[in-house]
Amino acid sequence: MRLGIGIVGCGLCLIWGCQPKEGDAGPRGADAAQPTAQGAQPGPQGGGQASAGGDPASGGDPASGSSGVTSSSAGDDAVAPSANLLTFASGAIPLKVGGVGATQGAQIEEAIEAIDGNHTPYTLLSKGNGKSVTEFVYLLPAETTFEGFAVPNVWEVPSKYTTFSKEVEVYGSAQGADAGYELLAKASLATHEKRGQQTALQVVSKKPSKWIKVRLSGGIQVEAEGNKTSLQFSELIGHGSQQRPDLSKAFTGRWGKGNAGYELAQSGAAVSGCYDGAAPLTGTVSGNILRARGEEPRTKVVSLFVLTVMPDGSMRGVRSTNGAPFRLVDFSTETGGKARCPSLAPPALGCGSILHGINFKYNSAEIEKDSETLLAQLYTSLKADKHAKIRIEGHTSSEGSESYNLDLSKRRAEAVVGDLTRRGLPASRISAVGRGEASPIASNADEAGRSLNRRVEVRCE
Repeated sequence: MRLGIGIVGCGLCLIWGCQPKEGDAGPRGADAAQPTAQGAQPGPQGGGQASAGGDPASGGDPASGSSGVTSSSAGDDAVAPSANLLTFASGAIPLKVGGVGATQGAQIEEAIEAIDGNHTPYTLLSKGNGKSVTEFVYLLPAETTFEGFAVPNVWEVPSKYTTFSKEVEVYGSAQGADAGYELLAKASLATHEKRGQQTALQVVSKKPSKWIKVRLSGGIQVEAEGNKTSLQFSELIGHGSQQRPDLSKAFTGRWGKGNAGYELAQSGAAVSGCYDGAAPLTGTVSGNILRARGEEPRTKVVSLFVLTVMPDGSMRGVRSTNGAPFRLVDFSTETGGKARCPSLAPPALGCGSILHGINFKYNSAEIEKDSETLLAQLYTSLKADKHAKIRIEGHTSSEGSESYNLDLSKRRAEAVVGDLTRRGLPASRISAVGRGEASPIASNADEAGRSLNRRVEVRCE
């Protein structure tokens, strides 16, 4: 999605000269440490929950620089910060865009980019000025108490017509999208000396919130007169604690029009359907987020999806096709018309499934209780399956060291095997293997892709 400064969206690489790719821990080993930005504070410590909605094999490396609010990577013995709860992939949904910024270039796509997990600056407003104010309102999947916020990579470019947003304010409400907001945190940003740094916001209140309003005002260096300034922003990171959201049951229906739309059917945590006419897809739901994979039958081109159903029944999310950057999906509910999937396969889990709904505690192989629906479905299917051997594979995203991710993915795969055998599956039929970060199915440049790479796959022989 990001078209800002210095992004090359090919394969798994995000290139800034000789800088490490965003979302990784940066250089691994003794050279990993970088200075923090002025005003940066250490992130919350302790286990927490797995990021991206608790996806199966979350990187979770203590050395990862993508989850904390400091810029340094301290090595494999560091204490892991808590997950970033303010990403679309973890269930934060952009509801609306306000302020004068809504007339100067900011739309829903810019609201998603502010929480997409890609720390590269992007164009917030194309025709702003020193007094421009943009407001993004987000609905969180469950009540959340934020311990801290941060903004990474506050960069300036050598142009009088481009600058970074200056004032950042975060408000929270437990009442609704239009009422009850209190200031949670604020900061007046200054340009970072090096890439990879982050500025922590001053925390004013830790009020539990279900709705978040982000207000971005002005620019650090506004030189051009009139509405001629391109205002940049990177990412708002939010750490804290969050109640586990209930499993959404909204992924049954049709969205969009004609061949541009989607038809989905949901059973428990499993979803099947089609898109772009009749291309089939399958996926799993975790909380309020569906992660799915589809393949066009004729061309074999693969598309990946991270989607949610809005409170009004419409669909919003992101999609990547043939390895391209994720793009906005924003469809209203379709009523009437012909079914798009005349041979729609019923939702099912089992051999060949890619699972994104097995949730683990952060940086841990302990399975969360909200994985019960998916694991029960998986057990029922595998119990009836005639294959002699079943292999559970754990996969991670690229944050942190390869060795840590390999070990974590193996431990999480073993935890899934342990759950299935406790339910009654013969231990002689099932085994576990960790693949770590070696087999990504999406780019690791943003949290949508990383959340798809954190997965469990079921292989049968």
